Amino acid sequence: MSVPRFHLAIPVDDLGAARRFYGEVLGCPRGRSADSWTDWNFYGHQLVTHLAPRNPDAHNPVDGHDVPVPHFGLLLGTVQFDELAERLRAAGTVFVIEPYLRFAGEKGEQWTMFLRDPAGNALEFKAFADDDQVFAA
Repeated sequence: MSVPRFHLAIPVDDLGAARRFYGEVLGCPRGRSADSWTDWNFYGHQLVTHLAPRNPDAHNPVDGHDVPVPHFGLLLGTVQFDELAERLRAAGTVFVIEPYLRFAGEKGEQWTMFLRDPAGNALEFKAFADDDQVFAA
């Protein structure tokens, strides 16, 4: 394992809706599960959806957008990002922030998009033009 994988457990208020979203819409392979939780292979990381109350809704202004906080997601390659954006559009996903290019032609150029799962958990997916710029200041 060259990069450590993360483990994240999030609350969902409808496990069936979470299973459809993460399994069918995002295409994540399902792992172990029980009546109150499901493990997902989230692009090589372990994501667990637990039946529990929703998180509060908060935002932070970034680049003229209201970015949902908390949020989680992945840094993908540009091809994966485009494929996922198309998959989400085909599924009728309503984006919190539509896919767009930030810092065009600058240090840290990246594509980003925000959406919510059926329980209201916010996800961000990014793709950097140059992976060496992920932590550029």
